[in-house]
Amino acid sequence: MENRKNMAGGQDAYLPIRYPVFGIPISASDMVGVVDAITRAAKERHPMGVSALAVHGLMEAVRQNPMSSAVRRLDIVTPDGQPVRWALNLLHGANLADRVAGPNLMPALCRRAEAEGIGIYLFGSTDETCRKLVAALKRDYPNLRISGVQPDRFREATEEEDRADIDRINASGAGIVFVGRGCPRQEYWVSAHRDQIDCPLIAVGAAFDFIAGNLTRAPEFLQRHGLEWTWRLVKEPRRLFWRYASTNTSFLLHLAAALATGTKGRHQKA
Repeated sequence: MENRKNMAGGQDAYLPIRYPVFGIPISASDMVGVVDAITRAAKERHPMGVSALAVHGLMEAVRQNPMSSAVRRLDIVTPDGQPVRWALNLLHGANLADRVAGPNLMPALCRRAEAEGIGIYLFGSTDETCRKLVAALKRDYPNLRISGVQPDRFREATEEEDRADIDRINASGAGIVFVGRGCPRQEYWVSAHRDQIDCPLIAVGAAFDFIAGNLTRAPEFLQRHGLEWTWRLVKEPRRLFWRYASTNTSFLLHLAAALATGTKGRHQKA
């Protein structure tokens, strides 16, 4: 992919190979590999766009050309949901033992950032959630440097506001920017700003709400078996019923068709 050419020499060596799942490139990597790649880019001040896609995000990309284009411009797209990991393993023999979910990736990166003195920036969500998130991060990672916090406007920024956001983040000295704007808004933002901010931008979905304590994670048993969506559906049935009914069904139909026809695609290294 074109955006990888901005990385310094040997740029592809530490970026995981991506395989197309229903035409959308998903990175075949585990948590250690993703954290290492992001940390290296953060320390070397290289732009990088990262997202963790569950079934909903993947099917949004399959359906919508803007979302597909945004995801294709990213450097790393991890399998957030277990079904996405299963699809990688079934279609491409990726042999991934676990997923790389946004709510797990953010704490792993915060631990690494704390250990290596890398500042982080929080972009998105409400004022209240950001306050609770900062308190939780300071409790769990007392030596973590939080370089900046910017709640969401819940509207698109004007050109002047956007330029100010970019300048503020670059001036903060942050090495990692966590973006919690919800899918697909966060993917659009990361994709659009990837080449304007000199550090990794990580779209982490509901991680802000989980870490802040607004939402509770599903039991580990449900997470392991790809049933986390049932837990969230019970918690928010009116908002999520039609989303899951549509995207989960579409995912299964696409996977069945891919397995039946052998339309797996080839891996992408650049």
